[in-house]
Amino acid sequence: MTAAENVCYTLINVPMDSEPPSEISLKNDLKGDVKLKTEALKKVIIMILNGEKLPGLLMTIIRFVLPLQDHTIKKLLLVFWEIVPKTTPDGRLLQEMILVCDAYRKDLQHPNEFIRGSTLRFLCKLKEAELLEPLMPAIRACLEHRHSYVRRNAVLAIYTIYRNFEHLIPDAPELIHDFLVNEKDASCKRNAFMMLIHADQDRALDYLSTCIDQVQTFGDILQLVIVELIYKVCHANPSERARFIRCIYNLLQSSSPAVKYEAAGTLVTLSSAPTAIKAAAQCYIDLIIKESDNNVKLIVLDRLIELKEHPSHERVLQDLVMDILRVLSTPDLEVRKKTLQLALDLVSSRNVEELVIVLKKEVIKTNNVTEHEDTDKYRQLLVRTLHSCSVRFPDMAANVIPVLMEFLSDNNEAAAADVLEFVREAIQRFDNLRPLIVEKMLEVFHSIKSVKIYRGALWILGEYCSTKEDIQSVMTEVRRSLGEIPIVESEIKKEAGELKPEEEVSVGPAQKLVTEMGTYATQSALSSSRPAKKEEDRPPLRGFLLDGDFFVAASLATTLTKIALRYVSLVQEKKKQNSFNAEAMLLMATILHLGKSSLPKKPITDDDVDRISLCLKVLSECSPLMNDIFNKECRESLSHMLSAKLEEEKLSQKKESEKRNVTVQPDDPISFMQLTAKNEMSSKEDQFQLSLLAAMGNTQRKEAADPLASKLNKVTQLTGFSDPVYAEAYVHVNQYDIVLDVLVVNQTSDTLQNCTLELATLGDLKLVEKPSPLTLAPHDFANIKANVKVASTENGIIFGNVVYDVSGAASDRNCVVLSDIHIDIMDYIQPASCTDAEFRQMWAEFEWENKVTVNTNIVDLNEYLQHILKSTNMKCLTPEKALSGYCGFMAANLYARSIFGEDALANVSIEKPIHLGPEAPVTGHIRIRAKSQGMALSLGDKINLSQKKTSL
Repeated sequence: MTAAENVCYTLINVPMDSEPPSEISLKNDLKGDVKLKTEALKKVIIMILNGEKLPGLLMTIIRFVLPLQDHTIKKLLLVFWEIVPKTTPDGRLLQEMILVCDAYRKDLQHPNEFIRGSTLRFLCKLKEAELLEPLMPAIRACLEHRHSYVRRNAVLAIYTIYRNFEHLIPDAPELIHDFLVNEKDASCKRNAFMMLIHADQDRALDYLSTCIDQVQTFGDILQLVIVELIYKVCHANPSERARFIRCIYNLLQSSSPAVKYEAAGTLVTLSSAPTAIKAAAQCYIDLIIKESDNNVKLIVLDRLIELKEHPSHERVLQDLVMDILRVLSTPDLEVRKKTLQLALDLVSSRNVEELVIVLKKEVIKTNNVTEHEDTDKYRQLLVRTLHSCSVRFPDMAANVIPVLMEFLSDNNEAAAADVLEFVREAIQRFDNLRPLIVEKMLEVFHSIKSVKIYRGALWILGEYCSTKEDIQSVMTEVRRSLGEIPIVESEIKKEAGELKPEEEVSVGPAQKLVTEMGTYATQSALSSSRPAKKEEDRPPLRGFLLDGDFFVAASLATTLTKIALRYVSLVQEKKKQNSFNAEAMLLMATILHLGKSSLPKKPITDDDVDRISLCLKVLSECSPLMNDIFNKECRESLSHMLSAKLEEEKLSQKKESEKRNVTVQPDDPISFMQLTAKNEMSSKEDQFQLSLLAAMGNTQRKEAADPLASKLNKVTQLTGFSDPVYAEAYVHVNQYDIVLDVLVVNQTSDTLQNCTLELATLGDLKLVEKPSPLTLAPHDFANIKANVKVASTENGIIFGNVVYDVSGAASDRNCVVLSDIHIDIMDYIQPASCTDAEFRQMWAEFEWENKVTVNTNIVDLNEYLQHILKSTNMKCLTPEKALSGYCGFMAANLYARSIFGEDALANVSIEKPIHLGPEAPVTGHIRIRAKSQGMALSLGDKINLSQKKTSL
């Protein structure tokens, strides 16, 4: 084992600016008073940790420091004896250590329990059997000490000695079993039981069998160890399940959340019976509701989601949907989001009605609640969930729509937009709900505050009002919302009426003197409160137009045209037809007049003028072709869009269900539990072992089948083959940590002493510790590990050199400079998805943009897009149908998220220059947007590096 891999129990912070003292001054200080000795001992420990040997101080410390009874000195000595080299270069124990051993034998019999206990802890770290052998009787005696601190550390000491040197205490399991039977202290029992689990499982089971009915009365630390034992026993020997499953059921009622969590996890792995799954799920739900920490809630929610992934467990969880919805009482948005998603995945015809009732109550609760910043986002989530429920279960739509339509007048535009989208889909799909939706829409129409929602509402009313009464109601609402017409004249009259006669101004100067509210004024007139009052009194549509938003006028013109054409087909009387058409045309004309006047803040755009003029022309001519386009084709295009969207959703759900269904091939072997050999029973991985590996950062990722495509791809050559020291590094990225495994080879015939790997980092990387120096024999090699912490998603660079001394040479230290290691951003980026609205919002908010010009040898548009997706780990948000077919150009939106929660957006706009021939490569741009500069630049660099397709 190399020095770098030695187990380290003690980490000490070293001030970087301190000057290392000489050995002589340390010797003198170690002979001084207690304070000087303490400081000197600290310096010695730090110097030894930094690689100094200091063999001359050993006897001084034994003579002058070891006999002291000061507690601080005793504690420091334990650290010193742990790290000091205890053997000669040929591996034999130093003679002086016999004196140390005697001192510790006395400490193990010391009357102070702290000294006894801390000495026993120290003995756990010793790896020299010769040192431990004389101490065994004293360690055994400590098992009977009156104080629990000494007894529990004695158990740990016996356990580590038995594990490392079984011959020193061969009867340890029997000794600890007897100790356990008579012990009363919870921590001592826990340590003893844990030792039996790992040293002699049968004895542990015997003890558990004797007290299995009292398990609920034990302390939580012992209960946790019992859960671990039951899991391990049943994992190795499934026939034992029936014996212990009742015990696990009882532990679900434990008062400790940790025990409940572990017991629920173990129960799920031991049994797939519906009662077991229901008990575990119920336990998880209780934990989520009772625990205040949001991280705990999210972890336990993930466990519930894992349970749902199993097809046979899903039905059990469907009965618990109402319990799961209790989690919505948590104010955290992330928890609510996951809960709603889980509830939506579990919804079925049996529980949809109850689910909708709860969600409706939650939506109503969010109304008029402004104390929490996430209320608006939560309302959006609820609206989307209700939308999904109504689409999957059309019977529910009638209950949901009236409640949701109240929110069209909401100040939060995003939530109102979601409601509008839902209403649009419902009115198209469910013919029977059209009268109800139109009626509700007319009720809330006047109170809509957002122009975007107003436009959508106008479109829906224009498209789906089919009766004479509804059409007249729409016209009434539009007139009410527009106010007195003609608008220009009424506004000028209103202004003139409010001003005093002597302050009235002529038309010429008045055009220049327009206040920011869009009203006329002289320079000395109107106080700020009066225009504000007029602003409040203004009808909504008039307000939008005077603010210069004429896009809504174009929508209104289309709506008026549709209802006028429909009115003509419904009413036979020519007079009424002409009257209605004339009214519609008057409204359009007055809006055009307003747009051309200087009253609005912004003049009308040419596009809007064209649209309104077109509508006027259509109404004046009333041709059958235009009637078809306005009243049939618009609805058909919406129908096509909705059916394509539904088809896409069904396809993704089908893929999900195919993923989850465990398919068994006809020629698959059948596994009979009774006929399986013991070593084949490990069909499932040991969860405790996996979680331990994950905590240590040693999670074994599933590598690609071809080793060349996986591990070897991540090996970076750091020096040349002709350098005296050859080095190469394997870069292992484990979320927030990077482990560099550097292979160092001595290619010379000399012994290299103090061979040190010196590293430095650029970017958001931080070196955790300095690798220890090594001594390399001629043509020898060693592995050095270095840990680097990562703080954000951007390309980082690790650079450095290898320095060493040649044995026997008088020259300075030699140095070999290493090549740079570039940390790939792709290790932190994962594909993710978001809605179009979220994408647009983020695109508008993110301030860093990086524009990359396409420079590739790929000639096919789709192939280039797939190549970019593969090399950047991003997900394409543009539906496949929109990308299918061939038209010479392509635009697609891409999205990804880093493990640090940073979003990355990209827009690919590419075309195929047909005039250059069929073999011409793709051209265009990729625009990347991100919140941080590092992310945008790093992603751009990655695209630039991987644009060209390499021929294998």
